[in-house]
Amino acid sequence: MSDKRVLIWYRNDLRVHDHEPLHLAVKAQAEIIPVYCFDPRQFGKTSFGFPKTGVFRAQFLLESVTDLRNSLRKLGSDLIVRYDFPEVVIPEIVKQLEIDEVYYYREVTSEELAVETALKKALKPLDVALKSYWGATLYDIDDLPFAANQLPEVFTQFRKQVEKNGTIYASFPTPQRLPSLPKIELGELPTLQELGLETPPFDQRSVLKFQGGETAGIARLTDYIWEQDCLKDYKQTRNGMLGANYSSKFSPWLALGCLSPRFIYDQVQDYEEQRVKNDSTYWLVFELLWRDYFRFICLKHGNKIFRLSGLQGVPIPWKEDWERFEKWRTGTTGFPLVDANMRELAATGFMSNRGRQNVASFLTKNLGINWKMGAEWFESLLVDYDVCSNWGNWNYTAGVGNDARGFRYFNIPKQAKDYDSNGDYVKHWLPELAALPASKVHEPWMLQPVEQKRFGVQLGVDYPNPVVDLMKSVQSNKKSYEAALSKAKRF
Repeated sequence: MSDKRVLIWYRNDLRVHDHEPLHLAVKAQAEIIPVYCFDPRQFGKTSFGFPKTGVFRAQFLLESVTDLRNSLRKLGSDLIVRYDFPEVVIPEIVKQLEIDEVYYYREVTSEELAVETALKKALKPLDVALKSYWGATLYDIDDLPFAANQLPEVFTQFRKQVEKNGTIYASFPTPQRLPSLPKIELGELPTLQELGLETPPFDQRSVLKFQGGETAGIARLTDYIWEQDCLKDYKQTRNGMLGANYSSKFSPWLALGCLSPRFIYDQVQDYEEQRVKNDSTYWLVFELLWRDYFRFICLKHGNKIFRLSGLQGVPIPWKEDWERFEKWRTGTTGFPLVDANMRELAATGFMSNRGRQNVASFLTKNLGINWKMGAEWFESLLVDYDVCSNWGNWNYTAGVGNDARGFRYFNIPKQAKDYDSNGDYVKHWLPELAALPASKVHEPWMLQPVEQKRFGVQLGVDYPNPVVDLMKSVQSNKKSYEAALSKAKRF
């Protein structure tokens, strides 16, 4: 072992597999000091007053950090845990343990970059090397076939270029053994209560019990791909909304780096060799490319993704109608597909991709409500919240993103009939509609008084009347959008 001491600052990379900073520290035969900071800023409020890290995200994070500590202990090391600002904690440990170098995976968005800047400033007087690495994406930034500032503004162009000319690195090996830590107070993980949150009850209607951590992430991957053999049908089932295996559900573990996208890619390659290679196996990788794209877009455009006018700079006069927003948030809009998805999110911290597109379209294209309110609500609740994917997708759906295609909206009743034809999903989350036949369940406002009595559903009492007229609201918001777009083009 060398005399060098390396501190690994863990952030959204809570794993020991395919971890470049950890691999390089092992390769250098350094003493390795793994550190995780629960940053108090992440447990405050969003600009609209929602808990920044809500109960589902916080619980998943605590489980993931606990699992990382256990994994490091099995390798002979441990994890130092603190509830404080990284720019305060890390310099203290650097001085206490005479650290030579600090390694970390860098981020691309403003809050995370501000922490990196503060840490660099705090470490500058201490004569310690600070080394950052690119992670979180399938394609490394240095292996793109274009410079980051030349990233295509349309996803399809990006995909075609990287598939043709990009390179995917091999995963870094998992260390077999790590050096033990020097004497230092390890610290305890905070409880949910200490973070100002209550333990959420598990809702039995949930698609899956999401357990945080690398161990659970690998177990989910193994179950979905190998044991249940679902990968071969992924493209056909991915638009489902009910059940554990209509989609991979890898996203929560990807969001915190418990699973590496390259590890998933490696598993897909093995599956193609051992079982079958088809459109579905390709499509899972295709979805990883979308995730890459949003991160690279954030790198290219910076804070534009958080602006009300979005990446395109479209000055739409969004409303901040809290009464209607509350109906959307609580799943009481009178549109069953929207309401079922929003109640699932509130009860479990998860929602299908199909559901997310529909509820976001409804908020922006039917209600005309400030899309940032929706983005912050998702940030608070989603167990798989990823800053780049969340804000990138909301830009896109609101019509202000770089790859947006005009005023595109989701026809809610048609979507319901296409993706929940029998009403199974809606009835799963809206028990008050359980007695309605499939032909009636997606449009309860069409029920005649005699039908309401027959099926035991009184509109306005048991289930709300629609908050808007779907087509009139779309037409009104389309006019606002087109006027704003015209204004943006003039300037």
